Amino acid sequence: MQTVRNRILEILKQDGQASVGALAERLDMAPISVRYHLDILLSDNLITVSKAKGRRKVGRPRQIYSLTADADSHFPDNFALLTAGVVRQMKQMLPPDKIDGCFRMLAQEMAQPVVLDCPENERLDERMDRVVAFLNERGYLSQWEPASGLLHTHNCPYTGVAAEHKELCCMDLALMESLSGQRCERVQAIADGQSCCSFRVQVDIEEGAPKSHNVELIF
Repeated sequence: MQTVRNRILEILKQDGQASVGALAERLDMAPISVRYHLDILLSDNLITVSKAKGRRKVGRPRQIYSLTADADSHFPDNFALLTAGVVRQMKQMLPPDKIDGCFRMLAQEMAQPVVLDCPENERLDERMDRVVAFLNERGYLSQWEPASGLLHTHNCPYTGVAAEHKELCCMDLALMESLSGQRCERVQAIADGQSCCSFRVQVDIEEGAPKSHNVELIF
């Protein structure tokens, strides 16, 4: 699949839906060029189109595009079947406290590329830029908003597995703590039927700094 169409799928995965105009702006392309790619995605049954609610004063009704279930195959799932099998075997062989320890160690090992490359006195916004890059390389479709302090990750690499094995959610919590270098609290999870997983980073404040500075991470 061409890069432009992959990018359209990613935008629709992140935003839920979008118009031709919104996609053209995000892609920095002419609307007529975007429609060409949308027509191909429609013919491949990867997206669907509907009319926007409300009536426009002039012109034809605005069309809104969103993903179909067939589009899920275009996003990473981290070998869900293998993951589920490995977790089941671990749970059969190890006591619960040992399982938690194993997943925490896995998370810390996964975070090493970010942790080891952390400069001294690195600002949180700089750290989170690297966290976003790390997560995107692993299929999380993450997006950080510095102004609001929100990190959005719209794809769960463990879809279909995490709902049964919540240890994977705990591993992601440990991963976020290792990546951010801060204590984190899970707010919501895709495995519980939410649109995204949410983690709030409890930023450690040094003496003399502002009293509070919480950053909410969503993925």
